Amino acid sequence: MTAQTTLLIVGVLIGVLALIGAVTRLFQFGVRRTQIRPGRTLILRESIALDPRRRVHLVQCGQRQVMLLTGGGEDVVVGWIQDS
Repeated sequence: MTAQTTLLIVGVLIGVLALIGAVTRLFQFGVRRTQIRPGRTLILRESIALDPRRRVHLVQCGQRQVMLLTGGGEDVVVGWIQDS
């Protein structure tokens, strides 16, 4: 085995380990984002894409919920949802 082959193998191994680490961090970020923790006052309940640029979000703020339209020219508070 030559020195060049050894360096290639080590480089590929480092690349694979870095890729596994990056995927692990992305997975952990996604799991943390979807968990609801006790004592949280701001929670994203739903998010729906209207088109490639605009989305409608349902956000809980304390005991109330608000609907937001984001993207496009500006972000807009559509309104607060009344409790029934």
